[in-house]
Amino acid sequence: MKLTALPYVAVGIGIPLMLVVVRGSQAGSDGSALMPLLTLLVVSEFAFFLTAIGAYIGFRQIRSVGIQPLYALMTVFCVLLAIGFMWIGVKVWPL
Repeated sequence: MKLTALPYVAVGIGIPLMLVVVRGSQAGSDGSALMPLLTLLVVSEFAFFLTAIGAYIGFRQIRSVGIQPLYALMTVFCVLLAIGFMWIGVKVWPL
């Protein structure tokens, strides 16, 4: 696999993981999250790094080759997903 395909892969993996993290962080009947906290944090952190690396490679490819609409869209999705995973990871962390 070429490294330039990583934004497509990151979005393809990031969207289902976002659904898992959002669904798992919802409160259950007893007030606790549906998924264990450590699982939520690990999945969120893995997905954050995956999408952040996808965004970095996407921006680097756009700078070297030029803007291609679909590739730029996937890169922007990677950025948005990375921000979302970071936000959820901070939000579920107990203080």
